[in-house]
Amino acid sequence: MSNAISRRDFLKVTGAVGAAGLLAACGGGSSSSTAANSAPASVAAPSGDAVELSISWWGGESRHEAYQAAIAAFSEANSNITVNPTFAAWSGWEDTMSTKFAGGVAEDVCQVNWNWLYNYSGNAQTFLDLNSVSDYIDFSQWDEATLGACYVANSQQAVPVSMTGRIFYWNMTTFNKAGITEVPKTLDDLMAAGAAFQSQLGDDYYPLHLGGYDRMILTVFYLESIYGKDWADPATSTLNYTADEIAEGLDFIKSLVDNHVVMPLPTYYGNNGSTAANQSNEWITGKIAGIFEWDSSAAKYQDSLDEENRPGFTVGEEIKFGDYNGGFTKVSMGLAITQTCQHPAEAAMLINFLLNEEEGASIMGSECGIPASKSGLAAAEAAGAIDELVAEANGKVMAFNAFQLDPLFEDDTLKADGTGVYQEVFDTIDYDGVSGADVVDILLDGMEGVGYTINA
Repeated sequence: MSNAISRRDFLKVTGAVGAAGLLAACGGGSSSSTAANSAPASVAAPSGDAVELSISWWGGESRHEAYQAAIAAFSEANSNITVNPTFAAWSGWEDTMSTKFAGGVAEDVCQVNWNWLYNYSGNAQTFLDLNSVSDYIDFSQWDEATLGACYVANSQQAVPVSMTGRIFYWNMTTFNKAGITEVPKTLDDLMAAGAAFQSQLGDDYYPLHLGGYDRMILTVFYLESIYGKDWADPATSTLNYTADEIAEGLDFIKSLVDNHVVMPLPTYYGNNGSTAANQSNEWITGKIAGIFEWDSSAAKYQDSLDEENRPGFTVGEEIKFGDYNGGFTKVSMGLAITQTCQHPAEAAMLINFLLNEEEGASIMGSECGIPASKSGLAAAEAAGAIDELVAEANGKVMAFNAFQLDPLFEDDTLKADGTGVYQEVFDTIDYDGVSGADVVDILLDGMEGVGYTINA
């Protein structure tokens, strides 16, 4: 059992308000110009003495390597500053960091998910207002709206590393074996692919795999396509959908399973347990020929394929299931400085080096997604450090997705692999063969439990 505290326990420990009150007080969506008008006093200037900083992030091997190389370059350019990194894969990472945040022992600079600003610093109690170090971070490199997404509780609590959204990736090597030469672009295409895979390749082949959280994101994507409204109000997390509408979205996912488009969860678990999709034998060998993932994950999924299937990896098109362009974009991740940091000016210098300065940004490239910083993107492009697949995927996402994400959607109680409410909902549908109407109350109760206002 994990020793990490839950988000709700964290709020009790820190004396934060309840989730609904937190969102009302946070001022999310305020522009960075508001922050500038009420900027706090600047921190002490860099001393020039020997300084030690710590930084933490999650990711895969290539991201780890990029961060470490960029940190080494920063220390070489700033010989008095030593930077000590802590990093690991995503699994279990939020539990680890929530415990550190609650105990006041998190690293000086932290890679953070956007919703952590609300979950763990809803009163600006955990992360520094970066306006206090504005002499060392060039805020002008971000669009105001992008920067404003990290403005919470009247405080610029982070700067965005990248923006992201979900898109389909396909293994066209397998699609071609099934007699399909074009990527799916409509719901009819998906259904036809399910039938072709089963008849031409056999019961073990599927056009698409979706885990529990992936299914919830696609449910929202579908509903936004049909009804043209955000899943929930981005500022207050008031749900915008009725129980019947949500049940319709859940039944949409069930229809994909029933029509052999998506591998049933019992089948996937039986073969792979909790193994991530990109590490599953089915993905590697082409038996699963599609995934619905973040645009920054393109290279990870391509690189996982075996030699026969890798050439067929293709960035697909966003599918328009209704009259509207469904799907949301969000801050993929940010960099924040903790309130406990003893050297905030130097920490800000490190962030600026990684995201804005030519040397650091050219090393980081697109390992954390397409850079949101204008100078960082220019440096990475000039260095040839932007992954073409990631750039293609990001371009399609940003051009298509029309809706906003609320900060509670990614609460770990809801989205956690294996234990989250989303997982429970879709496990129940697949294992018990029930309809969306039979499980919608499980979803709504779970959402209400983390702070959503439910009017369904």
